[in-house]
Amino acid sequence: MRRFAGALRSRGPLAAVPRVLAALFAVAPFGAAQDRLTVTREARAIRPGEVVLLTIDAPASTRQVSVRAFDREWPAYPAPSHAKWESLIGIDLDTKPGTYDALVTAGPERTTVRLVVTRRAFPTRRLSVNPALVNPPADQQARVEREARHLHDLWDHPAAQRLWTAPFVRPVPDEANSAFGTRSIYNGEARPPHTGADFLSPTGRPVKAPNAGRIVLADPQYFSGNTVIIDHGLGLFSILAHLSEIDVNVGDLVTSGQIVGKVGATGRVTGPHLHWGVRLENARVDPLSLLSVLGTAPSSSRGVDRLH
Repeated sequence: MRRFAGALRSRGPLAAVPRVLAALFAVAPFGAAQDRLTVTREARAIRPGEVVLLTIDAPASTRQVSVRAFDREWPAYPAPSHAKWESLIGIDLDTKPGTYDALVTAGPERTTVRLVVTRRAFPTRRLSVNPALVNPPADQQARVEREARHLHDLWDHPAAQRLWTAPFVRPVPDEANSAFGTRSIYNGEARPPHTGADFLSPTGRPVKAPNAGRIVLADPQYFSGNTVIIDHGLGLFSILAHLSEIDVNVGDLVTSGQIVGKVGATGRVTGPHLHWGVRLENARVDPLSLLSVLGTAPSSSRGVDRLH
């Protein structure tokens, strides 16, 4: 496991001084002692499309924790150990490189965590395809717009409570074969970036729920074909698209690993595969990044970036 700390390990009494000072300046709360509120940050990297997990060690009397970053609020919830709090922050696909502060508030205590977002180069692919796959025909435009409005309404009204408790799991055992954020140019026309991970799975492969949640969409969509959307709560959604079959209904509560459908090639695709997309408080993030901080992968394979 790669670790990046707010300071290097001490090699002697004097060497420890810069380390302590760096840590204090990185996360010291305003007007409070350092041991009153501390934050640990974990992520594969700090760049567009990544998920950042904040673990917040607050005073025992804390009843509520708030986090604000990238001009929006991020829900905080008691950590599984119930001794700390956690908050997931999503760095949207289009976030520009730069320095951003996350303000963490727990009662009267406050601290900031600095997030230096680095540039991420996304690949571009150029394809020649049937023009019908690029632009919807006029008689389908009303449907496309209606489905887009419905999706935005879902993102804006997530379950207020956290519906997952277990680690996230891969929906299929196959490896992802299409990079998140890939820019596509079809017949010379630029299209929106790819906002998920594609898994080259055969038709009929069972698709598992990446975690517990409530089914909020289980219908054919013009672009994504047979689609299942799971609301995991607190602004976190999974989108599972291009299915050949849907095995759940809107309103169903599903458990982690439960079969929700089967891989297919429905919608605007050229072959069978599973598309898994993740929305986090409306930020478009890489599902593999979510797995890296809240998944079942061994800790030795995770990227970690910690501040103490």
